[in-house]
Amino acid sequence: MRHFLALFALVITCLNGGIAAAQDRAWVQIEAQPTLTKAEERARAYAAAFGDVAGFQMGSGWYAIALGPYDPDAAIARLRELRRDNLIPRDSFIASGDQFRTAFWPVGQDPAPASLNAAPVIAAPVIAEPGAAVPETVTTEALTPAPDAVAPDTSTSAAVTAPDAGPATPPEAPATETVVVIEPQAETLAESQRAEAALSREERQDLQSALQWFGFYDAAIDGAFGRGTRASMAAWQEANGFEATGVMTTAQRAQIITTRATIIAELGLETVVEEEAGIEVTLPLAMVAFDNYEPPFVHFAEKDGSGLRVILISEPGDRATLRGLYDILQTLEVVPSAGDRSLTDRGFTINAANDAIASHAFAELSGGLIKGYMLVWTPAAADKAGRALAAMQASFKTIGGRALDPGLVSLDDAQRRSLLAGMEVRKPRLSRSGFFVSDTGAVLTTVEALQSCGRITIDRDIEAKITAQDAATGLALLTPTKPLAPHHVAAFEAGALRIGTEVALAGYSYEDALPSPTLTYGAVEDTKGLADEVGVARLSLASLPGDAGGPVVDGTGAVLGMLMPAAAIGSRVLPAEVSFAADATSILAMLTAAGVAPQTAVRQGALPPEDLTDLATSLTVLVSCWE
Repeated sequence: MRHFLALFALVITCLNGGIAAAQDRAWVQIEAQPTLTKAEERARAYAAAFGDVAGFQMGSGWYAIALGPYDPDAAIARLRELRRDNLIPRDSFIASGDQFRTAFWPVGQDPAPASLNAAPVIAAPVIAEPGAAVPETVTTEALTPAPDAVAPDTSTSAAVTAPDAGPATPPEAPATETVVVIEPQAETLAESQRAEAALSREERQDLQSALQWFGFYDAAIDGAFGRGTRASMAAWQEANGFEATGVMTTAQRAQIITTRATIIAELGLETVVEEEAGIEVTLPLAMVAFDNYEPPFVHFAEKDGSGLRVILISEPGDRATLRGLYDILQTLEVVPSAGDRSLTDRGFTINAANDAIASHAFAELSGGLIKGYMLVWTPAAADKAGRALAAMQASFKTIGGRALDPGLVSLDDAQRRSLLAGMEVRKPRLSRSGFFVSDTGAVLTTVEALQSCGRITIDRDIEAKITAQDAATGLALLTPTKPLAPHHVAAFEAGALRIGTEVALAGYSYEDALPSPTLTYGAVEDTKGLADEVGVARLSLASLPGDAGGPVVDGTGAVLGMLMPAAAIGSRVLPAEVSFAADATSILAMLTAAGVAPQTAVRQGALPPEDLTDLATSLTVLVSCWE
């Protein structure tokens, strides 16, 4: 019957318009857009999937995107084939081409239908869904013709508004052409129920699949509309501004199917089976392309400046491996520090973003294998990234019971650095030392470590803020954003500095290159500065820049002072073994003014070397300044 109606409409077109060429030309119209820019964008997206995409300005002022031309029988077969495979919107229809005017796609070509300059403008027949409401209301609107269009014969002309074309009235212009517009009548709930009852099992399953694709449905795709499907329909209706009846109208069903098809065409979403990694997932292959293996990662680089990248994760391991992977990802440039994190014994998720980049990482541990993915995008690609991420989350699954072989690719250091371009480990601008001065984790450090910092961390990943600083003494106090419970806290010995006293300095001499602080031994050379400054002691001790802010302790573990940066002594170049420390008296005054009650050392004799090392290194922390 649909075949007959389509052929009949084309015959009527020929009789009314007198255009013989229309008898052997038909098009599958898949979209209409109100602006040329949007129409070209959509045509470009469809052209990535189909080789016969054409675009025309219509007499209504809108822009049609179509496939063809075909002979009428081939057009009907093509429409059925593409709709069956969900490759085009389900409200696509057979068009005679009489509405088509100037061609805008393909760019630089003119694949115009034979009827381009014909007078009659006759509606293309719409192939309705089973049970769909029959259009009844007919109104007349004054529309602007295309520049090269000939006024239609209004006694026989009609046009069907494209399903997603919006209002029938185009931009304001002189009323020089009259076109009859058929408007679909709104369905009642009873009509929607009757239309739904007429759906085939495949159409019902496709609707469930679309609801699942958009995240509204998570049960079996069985074509049975039970309580779960009804709830998901209602949720979709509410999210899209419709009354939440739990029964979708014909237009609503067309909308969700069309939207899914549009997104699929735009992103090039395809199922990728990555055998080496043991992963199956839907990826936006119009936006990314396979680049290389770099175990445990499979890299998909951005395509044509899309702003998206995908990294699949696959490796054998256990809980410790999972935690190690989680920690490693935190250090990558593509995983900014801001954002939500969640880590359990079975997996993790990371949502990270800053002004330049954003990423989502997911991994799960099952059966001794860790599988997951990362999606990385620029702010300009945020909308497409959201759609791609939804598809990845809904489709991701492990296959084959295998993980990426760590020895799959043999790389030297230069090759590894090249492959990891854009995934470099994030590094702080500089790091210095500090030490705990309270039971809640307050840290004393040097002002030098805190200059022009976008953020400050303690021991690499604990956020901290400045609560007090004194430029005159060079002392600064940090408070972690969450309370800590230090194993050791500094106990001060005021007035204990004596020339010749043996001391030890705990500090991160090599900044963040080593995982723990080192101890450097020396002695008190003088209890004043070189110019007799008070509050500063001179040490005979060879320190490095990263040591600044570290505690200076005596043999009992009492803190006698804090190492100052070399820059604090002026521009003179002094011997390498000359260092300076703010004494305990200056530190106590600063802490008291900041509201911190410092602990006082109780001498109990010299500690064994291993105990002194444990105490000094346990109270010392790495203070890092980030851009």
